[in-house]
Amino acid sequence: MGGVSGKVVAITGASSGIGEATAWELARRGAAVVIGARRKDRLDALAERIRTAGGQAEAVALDVTRRADLEQLVAVAVERFGRLDVLVSNAGIARTGLVSDLDVEAWDEMIDINVRGVLHGIAAALPVFRRQGRGHLVTTVSTSGLKIVPTQAVYAGTKNAVRTLLEALRQESTDGVLRTTSISPGYVHTGLVDHIEDPVVRAEAQRAMAKGISPDAVARAVAFAIEQPDDVEIGELTIRPTRQN
Repeated sequence: MGGVSGKVVAITGASSGIGEATAWELARRGAAVVIGARRKDRLDALAERIRTAGGQAEAVALDVTRRADLEQLVAVAVERFGRLDVLVSNAGIARTGLVSDLDVEAWDEMIDINVRGVLHGIAAALPVFRRQGRGHLVTTVSTSGLKIVPTQAVYAGTKNAVRTLLEALRQESTDGVLRTTSISPGYVHTGLVDHIEDPVVRAEAQRAMAKGISPDAVARAVAFAIEQPDDVEIGELTIRPTRQN
């Protein structure tokens, strides 16, 4: 089964940026979306906008650092729509800075959300995929894991950890049931870097993001990976501005 229409897709980090754009794009193409994030008011507004446009959407407040919240997201998809075809693990944060700053709290936060959050999603979705006989894990990684630069050591490390995890899972799952896709966006117009505490690093990151592409472009890449026939796997996609080094 190819295409997007008729598929049930759960999306984390869906209250803004890439996650919001992905939910809208997939719903526009006929998918039923179950959207999750911490900001329930924004989720509800997005779900209402999708339903007003004729789509199907359910909103679930969640924190990806809590395994039970991911289990609830998957359960809502199955209870409301009968199954789950795709989990888009998009929730993530960037807390950049020099390693010598020893911002251990920021390190822990990135590990909890960027790595453990993805693992929680896999743990929740994989049993459902196995029961169904098919399923697809799509995960937002980053070009920061491809080009290592100062101030991004831990952030890039979390993204490369997820990339390694998905590749190993792919090799463990060659029975045709599971597909995995890593999407590595470059500079994208989102609020990802606005919460960097160091004002110098934040300003530099915001200048770089000024070159960024729209979240809609990444959403179309997600749709491209999902719409392939079940026997076709798009393992890695890199999408970035033409002006990015």
